[in-house]
Amino acid sequence: MGSVMLRAMSRKPTVAIAGAGNLGTALALSLKKAGYEIEAIVARKHRRSLVRVRQLARRVGARVVDDGQGLRSRVLWLCVPDTEMASASAALAKSFDGTGKIALHSSGALTSDELHALRKAGASVASVHPLMTFVKGSRPSLKNVPFAIEGDAAAVRTARTVVSDLGGKAYAIRKKDKAAYHAWGTFASPLLTALLATTEEMATLAGVKRNEARRRMLPILWQTIENYGLRGGARGFSGPIIRGDVETVRRHLDVLRQIPIAQEVYIALARAALAYLPAKNKEALRDLLVRKESHGSSWT
Repeated sequence: MGSVMLRAMSRKPTVAIAGAGNLGTALALSLKKAGYEIEAIVARKHRRSLVRVRQLARRVGARVVDDGQGLRSRVLWLCVPDTEMASASAALAKSFDGTGKIALHSSGALTSDELHALRKAGASVASVHPLMTFVKGSRPSLKNVPFAIEGDAAAVRTARTVVSDLGGKAYAIRKKDKAAYHAWGTFASPLLTALLATTEEMATLAGVKRNEARRRMLPILWQTIENYGLRGGARGFSGPIIRGDVETVRRHLDVLRQIPIAQEVYIALARAALAYLPAKNKEALRDLLVRKESHGSSWT
């Protein structure tokens, strides 16, 4: 009897996924690969969402269920947009018997309390957010990806086990830190992408087409990331600011008058560089940035 109980305890729990977007799809496929049974993909009533749900269900050998009706899974994992999290939790709680079960969500900004309806239905709840970007057509590995976890004790224990099985790294986070944590992740990926898009726009001033600019930039981008990863910001920093080359920065600001948004981005990042990274002639550079910012695009 004891060995039977141990085998039951060691068996991976069945999982139901609510949300078949980029994150939900990547998570379902990774869980399947890690040996988890995906019992169900929860459908929404929008036609396009239903198509995605059916496609994902076929890929992971799951059934499609409507609004959580008849879910048998021990783990219910919500991968829906933040604006729909509370309403999805409330809708699922109507038909989900959470007694002895686990409910998770993967919002970076919201806390586990967003699942209060499922908690009231008896489930132990937690937020489990991978610090990774998920876009259409890409399926990143979750190996070594950090997952920020907070919530009820039983749900946190289960989440840590699942993350370990996925090859990820589990880290505790306080509820009060979720907004700052998510802003950090936004700097690391979406806003970095915005910077790269601005960089492409800047390349057009040098007579380089955007697609060509993206191809040409890759070597310096890879090396910059490698330098940062191996040496940190201070030792991975190069260019006119670290040298204190005021005249070169002035020339940059002058040509950037043709693209005001790019000029604003340059000034903001230059000010960040002066605050957080080594540089010569800091006062002269700060003065230049302040004068440019106060005079606007008409300044020369």
